[in-house]
Amino acid sequence: MSTIRAIVIDPDVPGRLAIKEVEAPQPGPSEALVQVEAISLNRGEVLGAMHFDAGWRPGWDLAGTVIKQAANGTGPQAGSRVVGMLNAGSWAEQVAVPTDRLAELPDGVTFAQAASLPVAGFTALRALEKGGFLLGKRVLITGSTGGVGLFTHQLARLSGAYVVGTARQVRNEALVREAGADEVIVGDDLSPARAYGPYDLVLESVGGKTLATALSLLASGGTCVTIGWSAAAEATIDVMNFVRTSRTTLYGLIVGTEPGSRARSEDLALLAQLVARQQLKTYIEVEASWHEIGEVAQRLLQRQFTGKAVLHLS
Repeated sequence: MSTIRAIVIDPDVPGRLAIKEVEAPQPGPSEALVQVEAISLNRGEVLGAMHFDAGWRPGWDLAGTVIKQAANGTGPQAGSRVVGMLNAGSWAEQVAVPTDRLAELPDGVTFAQAASLPVAGFTALRALEKGGFLLGKRVLITGSTGGVGLFTHQLARLSGAYVVGTARQVRNEALVREAGADEVIVGDDLSPARAYGPYDLVLESVGGKTLATALSLLASGGTCVTIGWSAAAEATIDVMNFVRTSRTTLYGLIVGTEPGSRARSEDLALLAQLVARQQLKTYIEVEASWHEIGEVAQRLLQRQFTGKAVLHLS
């Protein structure tokens, strides 16, 4: 039996993340075998790693090179530089990736840039689509300094929306404006955002009181897309106001189960092309070896940096 190295849950090591020998992947007919060069960390998978059982293999994002094309002839050929996403297990030297979750990289896009795109970029893209045609519309984004938030700001700006963002600390206001915000609400209280609303679309990732306030800021026919609960998983909302606003929608978006009329490979290809054309910036705050994953994961959980963390396997 051939083996590779992968990051595995081990409750006995600091941070619960360890590099161990595992069985090499055996691709199915519609899966390509990829040599992974870089991975990125998302808050959701890191939080999960703190609770999953020993032996679980976390990881969603990856970038690397195709070793073997899918047996059914679909997807990138061997030797292609690619970006991909899995529901679990991407933090490994080699992975089998369904070709409908794999896209070839344009020249000039690095493995680090590519690895930062899948989950955060996909979430931002699909969340913004819930608002429909955004030219001239008002969009509110909470959690603006995270990976999803920074991508969402840029994509909303490209769509022609008037964008209001948030920053918990004054020092991050300039970062949010650079990413595309027309206005920035500083602090934990979202109420001042009312001055720039009402909003046709809200992308909300904080939960608790912030979610409750965000719902009260929707325009008639507006949509609030919730993608997380970094502050609190429960919220008390004013149902009467929500109903009276008329035709408002609260949509829960989960990457792993989000439906769509197109393959995820198409979204990944679009995001990579935007990076290649310098229309989308990858805000990578931390780059390190995957041997440092325990430390970097803890820094992510403690919010010690904005943007994305990318780890290299070579």
